[in-house]
Amino acid sequence: MSKAPSSRPTGPRRGLRPWLIGLGSLVALIVVLILVWSWDWFIPLVDSRASAALHRRTTIAHLHVRLGRIVTVTADDLTIDQPAGFEDEKQPFATARHATVAIDAWDWLRHGTLSLPLIALDGPRADIVRRKDGPGNATTSNTTMGPPAQPGAPATKWPTIGELRITDGALRVADAPLRAEMAATLHTTPPNPAEGDRGRIVVDATGRYAAQPMTLHAVGGALLGLMDPAHPYPLDVTVRNGPTTAALAGTIDDPFHFAGARLTLHFNGPDMSLLYPLTGIPIPVTPAYDLTGRLDYSRRMIRFTDLRGRLGSSDIGGAISVNPHQAVPFVDATLHSHRVDLVDLGGFIGARRKGAKTPAEQAAEAKDPNVLPDTPVNIPKLRAINAHMVYHGDHIENRRVPLDNIDADIRIDSGTIDVRRLNFAVGNGTLASVVTLTPAAGGFAARARLDFAHIDLSRIMQATTGTGARGIIGGHATLAATGNSLASLLAHGTGGLTLVLDQGGDLSALLPDMLGLRLGNAVLSALGLPQKTDVQCFIADLPLNEGIVQTRTLLLQTGSTRTLGSGTIDLRRNAIDYALTTRSLHFTVASLPGAFHITGPLKDPTVLPGAEVIGRAAAAAGLGVVMPPLALLPTIQFGVGEGSVCARAVQEANANPAAGIAPGALSHPRKRRR
Repeated sequence: MSKAPSSRPTGPRRGLRPWLIGLGSLVALIVVLILVWSWDWFIPLVDSRASAALHRRTTIAHLHVRLGRIVTVTADDLTIDQPAGFEDEKQPFATARHATVAIDAWDWLRHGTLSLPLIALDGPRADIVRRKDGPGNATTSNTTMGPPAQPGAPATKWPTIGELRITDGALRVADAPLRAEMAATLHTTPPNPAEGDRGRIVVDATGRYAAQPMTLHAVGGALLGLMDPAHPYPLDVTVRNGPTTAALAGTIDDPFHFAGARLTLHFNGPDMSLLYPLTGIPIPVTPAYDLTGRLDYSRRMIRFTDLRGRLGSSDIGGAISVNPHQAVPFVDATLHSHRVDLVDLGGFIGARRKGAKTPAEQAAEAKDPNVLPDTPVNIPKLRAINAHMVYHGDHIENRRVPLDNIDADIRIDSGTIDVRRLNFAVGNGTLASVVTLTPAAGGFAARARLDFAHIDLSRIMQATTGTGARGIIGGHATLAATGNSLASLLAHGTGGLTLVLDQGGDLSALLPDMLGLRLGNAVLSALGLPQKTDVQCFIADLPLNEGIVQTRTLLLQTGSTRTLGSGTIDLRRNAIDYALTTRSLHFTVASLPGAFHITGPLKDPTVLPGAEVIGRAAAAAGLGVVMPPLALLPTIQFGVGEGSVCARAVQEANANPAAGIAPGALSHPRKRRR
């Protein structure tokens, strides 16, 4: 009896079934995986890695990956929290609606190089804060840049980035040390390779900087261009800070390595001292300015060359360089003006900003007994910089100033001002000065010397008073003192004035303008001189000792008389006590020395002329006045030239003194003891 055939597979067919089941399961698993796959599964890993790298909590809501030769990874709702110590800030450190990175996978697989064709940020927001008492939230104490590179180690190889795209960006900056708080918007424009355009970044900001209203508009090249040494980086920035406007346009070579720049800087405003918050360089008060120049820089120096423009009503040009890397920045300036108004340079010698005086200021000035200015010298933050400035003004334009040109060489070192040269031309003469101001308690320790050589008096009087008084002035003045104003320096100073006026012209035109109308006329009346008396010679040799001006020599000689002076001027109390004695140079019957006194406050002294009761006593005192010593001859020759009337007057006064006795001799010589 035969058996029926079996339906069970035999041989190879039986071994194929498990493989089919496995393959089907795998395919089914792949299909299910594809159907349920979510890249969000990797979010915890991404969050933890990013938080560790940034040292602050970082999260994303969704993660998208698009595979291909170019792999695109997009993170939605990126949030980077504030670091430790800044938890009280209302906004996160940074956010973005979408952050996208494109990776060239084929380049990575073939060459092992990381190439990023695109980094795109959509709606990024950042909140940058710096407080007075610590670091900012952008750079915290626990942020690390990794261990330093070892000598000989290969340089870090940065990824190649094709485009950095920013859409609808916003930035808030709050910087307490700079007294700044600004809100900025930023975006990039797409590149146009056909026209060689790599794209731009555009930034607009408003807010406050240095407690002043500030606006900024900046257009720069593609951000990635900052790291491209082969192409200059274009930049166009306009900043308005308070009343100051600055515009910067041009290109920068390899910004990361300070290779140089071709930038034009233009700035203007009502006062250059307001530039300090922007530049960090203290500048004295100035009038309105409008300046343009070329800005360049290197690793060690910032240079502002081809400077040209106006400062007040003066033109100005030259070059300025700054070394910002020293502990105290060093500024080197070489400046010149073709036409200059000295009023525009007043701030550089301590003058305050011009402005109308209030009624209260006018009343206070009327009550002030000081004749000399007692306003503290207004010199800004001298220890903030060291500087060397050379300045030359070809022609001084100011009808009220009888000067022709100016030549200056000034250094500032550790707060000390060293005026090595400050010279003015006056016709064929020169007014030269050397001044050193060293910071000291209560102001400055000052040492100064002024030399007057062949100064034309007519230039001075015509400019200051409109009169035609003439003559040549020469001499010296010295001062050593400590104080913070001209009044305080002279009130505590030691030094003196030696001044010569040769062929001084009409005395009636000279004294009222030099001493004031009332006092000048009173002195003329007391001297009893004719209205049109010409001054042949005037010599004053007046030492200053602790604020008190004494008289070594005072001589006024006309064609017919010689007047001698004695007494003191107290600059500490603003008081004068002076006597003048006049005598004819020729024999006159009943010619006796006539004397009068000037006493009282300097601002309004009293003149007591020729009263018999006073005059007789003063005459006796006048006989003992010391004549000009021959030692003054070198000063006279230096100041007004050889062969002058004053030189002859000194020799005549020593040979035939008006008081009838030789210089230094006693009025009543003692008898010699036998």
